[in-house]
Amino acid sequence: MDSRRLLRTSATALAAAGLILSGCTGGSDAAAPADPGTTRARAADRPSPVPEALKEFYGQKLAWRDCGTAGFQCATLRAPLDYAKPAGPEVRLAVSRVRASGPGTRIGSLLVNPGGPGGSAVDYLQGYAGVGYPEPVRARYDMVAVDPRGVARSEPVECLTGPEMDAYTQVDQTPDDQAETKALVASFQRFAEGCEKRTDEVLPHVSTVETARDMDILRAVLGDERLHYVGASYGTFLGATYAELFPGRVGRLVLDGAMDPSLSALDLNRDQTAGFETAFGAFAADCVARPDCPLGTGTPESAGEALKKFFRAADAAPVPTGESRPLGESLATTGVIAAMYDESAWPQLREALTRAIGGEGSALLALADSYYEREPDGSYTNLMFANAAVNCLDLPPAYQGPADAEKAVPSFEKASPVFGAGLAWAALNCTYWPAEATGRPHRITAEGAAPILVVGTTRDPATPYRWAESLADQLSSGTLLTYEGDGHTAYGRGSDCVDTAINTYLLEGTPPPAGKRCS
Repeated sequence: MDSRRLLRTSATALAAAGLILSGCTGGSDAAAPADPGTTRARAADRPSPVPEALKEFYGQKLAWRDCGTAGFQCATLRAPLDYAKPAGPEVRLAVSRVRASGPGTRIGSLLVNPGGPGGSAVDYLQGYAGVGYPEPVRARYDMVAVDPRGVARSEPVECLTGPEMDAYTQVDQTPDDQAETKALVASFQRFAEGCEKRTDEVLPHVSTVETARDMDILRAVLGDERLHYVGASYGTFLGATYAELFPGRVGRLVLDGAMDPSLSALDLNRDQTAGFETAFGAFAADCVARPDCPLGTGTPESAGEALKKFFRAADAAPVPTGESRPLGESLATTGVIAAMYDESAWPQLREALTRAIGGEGSALLALADSYYEREPDGSYTNLMFANAAVNCLDLPPAYQGPADAEKAVPSFEKASPVFGAGLAWAALNCTYWPAEATGRPHRITAEGAAPILVVGTTRDPATPYRWAESLADQLSSGTLLTYEGDGHTAYGRGSDCVDTAINTYLLEGTPPPAGKRCS
């Protein structure tokens, strides 16, 4: 499991459950692209003209067509595979939109991204954002999504077959001896080799910087002078990267569940491990107050010890599930972590743990399968493949080899007594990646950008709150909105205070006052 997987799983579940199949209008009615050299922004903020070699891409017209979901249109956007060689091969990116419903003056396009990296923005739009975002926002914006390069419908990264992925997810990620360490290393190597074999040409070109440049082409093709955007989780890093590259083209950017671009891969993994421990502490405190808690009715600390005892038992003797995949320690850990993303999953986790501790692991296996996006037929979406491909390009690997991972285990266990060892070893995956990292940790200031709204949740498991504090501090125009609560991200999770602040910013361009806190 990649401990840097930052997908907003609750939103993904809504997307999967909310598809409405029907027809929609076709034809090409995209407005002419704005000329970046004649923007109405202040002269000091005026972006540079589009390079001559990219004008063909910025000047393209989207051919909108029926995409089979009521009210939505689809199109294909062209972009250079390698921005250093724009005359070379191209990538074709899947785009979808739903037009502003009115009433009120249309503000422009609102691009959305659910995170991951690897989450399908098109699925998120069609299943959730395009129908579930607040009505006043949908009335004033065309809601738009593009699957990033390497993801879902956009030149997807492919690595392993379904059976191969099943084997990969069952490998012991807390090796107890040299043989188990070698097996874990071999699994990471097979994963990387599979990606190189099946996705050779695209694999070195799915970085966040390249995806941000794709978004600027889409902005221009849609006819918008500035980019309006809501990004969740990893989508905050994508949005911040866009602001760094194109500060004069920043419109209204909401970065919800923020990542900290200044951290190394090792620090990101360790911080996120601490985030999962914080989330588990909240779950455990709720659980032990209930008479049927499968982890006992003592303290959150004793619940953690009970869970670790269960993990050790599953490592020694995997729990039957009624199918060919028993529930070992790795899948059991993944199932628990999957439920940490959203407190609404806590009842499901209590039931799954009750059954698993009692000797029947199918419910906890189902949670792990939802995390990995395993389909009922045994196939997998490309989520985990794209996740690794993007992460391993964006930052140098956390370790040079297994000896480094072993040395890091104590610091990870200090961050999380429950999950630390497994997540320390999980950070070894990029060590064997076939494409060299092109990104480096650094602060993003985006000097000259319009006000940017950063949102942080105090007990967020996947993007710790201090990351949001850090990103808001780095951005020259950043404002931090705090949600005091549980779960991953804050917009649309039931806080009227959060939603009102974000809606006001999107509709009026006015961020909340500094230090605004909601519960």
